[in-house]
Amino acid sequence: MSDPGAADRDPVDPADSDLRIGDPAPDFTLPGVDGRNGQSVEVTLSDLRGRPVVVAFYPADDSPVCTAQLSEYTRTIGEFDRLDASVLAISPQSPESHRAFAAAQDGFAFPLLSDEDLAVGRSFGVVGLLDLYRRSTFVIDAAGIVRYAHRYLNAGTGYQSTPDLLTILSQI
Repeated sequence: MSDPGAADRDPVDPADSDLRIGDPAPDFTLPGVDGRNGQSVEVTLSDLRGRPVVVAFYPADDSPVCTAQLSEYTRTIGEFDRLDASVLAISPQSPESHRAFAAAQDGFAFPLLSDEDLAVGRSFGVVGLLDLYRRSTFVIDAAGIVRYAHRYLNAGTGYQSTPDLLTILSQI
């Protein structure tokens, strides 16, 4: 599922954002829920400096591909931990929606953050037509620099798999 083909992906789309590999990641603070227990959290990206961060933007709670993606990252969280990498999942749904989604899936191993006004999505260049999130994944290094950016044109076609992300993380 990780790479359906070049026709469905757009690693750099200048129409969406000037954010490029090598740029500082836009800082943000978002509310959300701890995916393990549903408790309210607030996460600031810059507070995670000192370790790499995988930021997974996903279009919607409870959709089949989003559920598969976040479930895979949860099953393989130990692999991310071995590389001292944090995982954050961000979508436009509310914390209440995230809480119900996580509970229905027996939890996720990372925070689910809410970008209800799409400001963070816009700063990363992941908001597409009709103000919908495009499934996108960023790897940010320990210094806060974007080292990998992948934006799918078709949110329903796939996502970056754990092995793909681990390869990227191991190279930074």
